[in-house]
Formats: sequence, C-alpha cells, structure tokens
Amino acid sequence: MIMATLALALMGVLLGAALGVAARYFAVADGNPLFKEVEQMLPGGNCGQCGVPGCGAAAVGMVEGTLPVTCCPPGGIGLAEKLASVLGVTLEAGEMEAPKLARVEASECIGCTRCYKACPTDAIVGATGQLHCVLLDACTGCGKCVDACPEDCIELVAQDPSLDNWRWSKPQAA
Repeated sequence: MIMATLALALMGVLLGAALGVAARYFAVADGNPLFKEVEQMLPGGNCGQCGVPGCGAAAVGMVEGTLPVTCCPPGGIGLAEKLASVLGVTLEAGEMEAPKLARVEASECIGCTRCYKACPTDAIVGATGQLHCVLLDACTGCGKCVDACPEDCIELVAQDPSLDNWRWSKPQAA
C-alpha cells in the first residue's frame, strides 16, 4: 500500500515537472510588446466607438497604423496625446472632436430601465417607472443606451467646455 502511494506521488512529481518544462519550451511569444502597452492605456470599456470590436483590436490597429490615435472618444484628448507620444506620431490641433455624452430628455423618459441595463459603466441611475439621469463623470459616450431606449429620449450631446476638458486649439502659435 505504501509502495503504491509512493509510486503515484513520484509519478505526479515527475509528470508535473515535465509539464512545467514543456510549457516553457513550447511557450508562444506575444509578439510586439507595444500592443499590450497601448491596450493598457485604453479605457477598456470595449464600447466599439473606434470602429473595431474591443480595445485589444483597437490597440493592434493603432500600433499597425490602420487606426488613428484619436479614434477613442471615451479616452479623450488626454489619451490621444499619450498614445501619440508612445507611438511617435504627431497629433494635429483640432483633430479630436469634443466628447459626446448621453443626456436623458426628462419629459419623454418612461423609466423602462433598458438604458440602465445597457450601460457598461453604470453611468445611468434610476429605477423602474422613475426618471433616469446620466452621471457625466462615468459616461463614456458609447451610445449603447441610445440604441436600447425604446422612447428615443436619450441622445449623445457634445460636452460643454469646462476647466476639465477645454483645450486650446492652437498651442503651437503661442
């Protein structure tokens, strides 16, 4: 009985060691490490506003040059500037449009909670049969709530300039 237990334990140790060596020997390299770095910089909401499904595909497109660094509206101009410096591309003044955020028209909202359930960032608050409102700090402008609303009472509106999002369009002229 003891010999059988020892034999099985020895086999487990040897096979485990063999699997560990095989995992290192046959490991597949990730390729360009810049893909992961750019993907880590993106918001990670996988909203699809850039035109590709997911932030991983957007990172690959930006590194390969098929997508501009300004293609991520939720990231805003700050992210575009960081991506431009990492990827070594120039960012033209005025290239990035103002971010659009969701707004609920209170007089038309029936409180169906479809927008609330569709929001990936929990930016919409409200309850069944009650008025819903958007938390602008949490909204990424993905538009999923607009598509989910049966009453068409939600729209994406350009954000008003504030101290947090205002950018001078001609910093080079100064």
